[in-house]
Amino acid sequence: MARAAQSDAIALLKADHRKVEDLFAKFEKARDAEKKQQLATQICTELTIHTIIEEEIFYPACREAIKDEDLLDESFVEHDGAKVLIAELEAGSPSEEFYDAKMSVLSEQIKHHVREEEKPSQGLFAQARAAGLDLVQLGTRMQARKQELMSQFETDLPPPKMRTMTAITVQVGAK
Repeated sequence: MARAAQSDAIALLKADHRKVEDLFAKFEKARDAEKKQQLATQICTELTIHTIIEEEIFYPACREAIKDEDLLDESFVEHDGAKVLIAELEAGSPSEEFYDAKMSVLSEQIKHHVREEEKPSQGLFAQARAAGLDLVQLGTRMQARKQELMSQFETDLPPPKMRTMTAITVQVGAK
């Protein structure tokens, strides 16, 4: 029974959610710049891997099985919003202006996203279960991909791949 729960897609994603929530809490308490940098790197890595396995494996399976396309579309947009902040945090450092604010906004975005996915009966996870998705098979695939990504990202995170946003150039102070 415990083995099946470990490979269940929803259990895997929820475990990721709890881990990142814990890391955000540690970041909020950290006062040392080096510790903040370490935690920020870990948060960004965890979120990047999580979004990749959701976007490559879980969301496509959900798109075929559930009827609420708006919920999935919103999930992709929420991911892209998080990716912008992840990229800025990865490029920055705790000594920079707005660094802590960016982490705080990222934390709030992720909390909202998690509530939407985990909402009883209406959330994406509940809809995936109700649709009869093979969550064990999905979990096995997701865990394998996660392990692959963790090995790959030991050296560096890739640039974020946006799905819903298009690049725009903003000139500060331009009239």
